[in-house]
This record gives sequence, C-alpha cells and structure tokens, in this order.
Amino acid sequence: MINRLPGVNPLFRLHFDPLATTLICLELLPMMHEDGLVVALLLDGKGGGTRLDWAGLRAWTPEQGALWVHLDFAHERAVQWLERESGLDPLVAAALTADETRPRCIAVDDGLLISLRGVNSNPGADPEDMVAIRLFCTAQRIVSTRRRRLLTATDLVEALDRGKGAKTTGALTSMLADQLTERMRDVITELDDRIDDLEERIIEGAGQEMRAGVLDLRREIIQLRRYLAPQRDALARLYQERPPWMTKHDRLQVLETSDQVTRYIEDLDSARDRANVSYEELASRVGEQMNSRMYVLSLIAGLFLPLGFLTGLLGINVGGIPLADSPWGFFEVVAIMVVLLIVQIFVFRRKKWF
Repeated sequence: MINRLPGVNPLFRLHFDPLATTLICLELLPMMHEDGLVVALLLDGKGGGTRLDWAGLRAWTPEQGALWVHLDFAHERAVQWLERESGLDPLVAAALTADETRPRCIAVDDGLLISLRGVNSNPGADPEDMVAIRLFCTAQRIVSTRRRRLLTATDLVEALDRGKGAKTTGALTSMLADQLTERMRDVITELDDRIDDLEERIIEGAGQEMRAGVLDLRREIIQLRRYLAPQRDALARLYQERPPWMTKHDRLQVLETSDQVTRYIEDLDSARDRANVSYEELASRVGEQMNSRMYVLSLIAGLFLPLGFLTGLLGINVGGIPLADSPWGFFEVVAIMVVLLIVQIFVFRRKKWF
C-alpha cells in the first residue's frame, strides 16, 4: 500500500501488486501532468518513493526526505511554480524553462544546474532529434524539466515505483546520465550497421540513387555529434565539481558515463569518415560512369564527323558537284564513306582509343 503522507495524490492511495505497478503508473501518468506536474516523488532512501501532488509539493520540507520534481514547462502552472513557489533563483528558474539549451553543467550556490540530451525514443520520432532535460540538483531536491517526453525519466520513475530506484539525489543524477547514455547505444549501433550496408551496396555497384541515403546518414551523424560533444564536457564537469551530496560511487558512475559518451563520439567520428569515404567513392563511380559514356559518345562523334562533313559538302545545291550525273554516283559515294570509316577505325585502334 502506498504511504499516506500529507499531500499524496489520492489516485495512488490504493493496493496494488508490485508487478502491476508499471501498468498502473502508465495509465495514471497522463492524468497527473495535464497541469504540468509530470511526477513528484519523495525518496524513501531505500530505492522507492512516494508520489506527491501539488499540495504535497507545497507542503514538502527537507526534513521529510529528498525530493524529485519533474515538470513539463509547456504548462503555465509548472512555470508559475518554478518562478514563484519553488524558491529557486530566478536565473535558475529561467534556465529550467529555456526553449533552446546545450548540454552543460554549472555550479550555482550549493547545487548544480545541469542540462543533458537523450535520443528521441518516442514512437515515430527521429532518434537524432535529441530531447533535452534540464535539472537543478542539490542534496535535498532535484527539479527537472522537459518539453517533450523523455523515456529515460519514465524508466527512473518506474524503478522507484518498484522500489529499485535511486536512494539519494546524487544517485538519481548519476543514474539519469547513465541511462541517457545507455539509450544511445542502439542508435550508434544502427548507424554502424547502416554504413556497413551502404559500403556493401556501393561495392556491389550501386549508382547515383544511393546519394540521398548517404546524405541522410551524414546529416544524422552530424546532428547526434552536435549534442554529444558538449554532453561529454558537461559530464566531465559534473565529475570534477565533486558535490558533497554525490558519493564516490556516484562520481565514478558519472566518470564511466563520460567515458562512454567519449567512445560514442569516436564511433560517430569514425562513422562520419566512413560516410564521407562512401560518398566520395559513390561520386567517383558516378563520375567514371559519366566519363565512360561521354567517351563513347566522343568516339561516335569522331567517327561520323568526317562523314557528316562529306555528305554536307556533296549536298550543296550548286553546279560542279562530283558524280552528280553518274548513274552509280550514290553507290560510289557510299563506298568512299565506308572506306573512310574503316580507315578511321584503323587509326583509332592504332592509337588505342578503343
């Protein structure tokens, strides 16, 4: 049974089977954040948490335990709470509701202002269209915001519902960074597989129709790397800050996550180079095909140019045209042209033009 703390959302005052927790939460989640509150969880220090509504959020005090508030700042009520009721510095509140942000980590008083990006795993979305999550973390509270749904945050909520989540704000921060990075693995692997397939098709003789696919692949790689490079720097800064509310294990997890992001960036650099080589190979092959066709056309034009000159000269409508009065004139001209063509072919073959 969910703990009956003051302000606990009545929707969650019920008995449930632990295995069904995820299903219940997913069904009720849309009902909770219609007003901007995606979830508010009071950590119990044992891997679980108690959900709070707006009233419970306002009544919360640090003595009750660590708190995680996750907001959708597309809703006005969430913005109002951040600006008027959260007690956050106005600059921090503004950073948490910024439309555009790059991954970063900045120390503010006794907390850290962190912005991270995760691949867009929502159905029908492009993974390279990365979703931002903004956090302000202290020893007693984490306030996070998003505009679009981030499945990593949903995973953390489900883990807390099962009693297997973070026990402290430091652990929650490191777990969030780790799972954001873990979800990138499949996207990076898929890019490598697509490049392998692309290279194989180019080797097999794929033509100009592959250029659009190569360009799309390069665009995806560039967009992913655009955020991963500053994210690596943000995680490295998070490790270097060594906030007292993060344990040694939490910091080591952040360091490992930073190293993993570095490996992903190296993989993306390698993928970008391979895509560039594939594009150059494809362009070279298309150029060779075009040159080959132009060469054939040039040979044909070279063969028929003297013949065209001869027929044009004989077609002048003036007196004195040779063979004009001969009954065998046409056949004689044809014979001359055949001989001229044979001579041209012989000369071209001697020069190894074909």
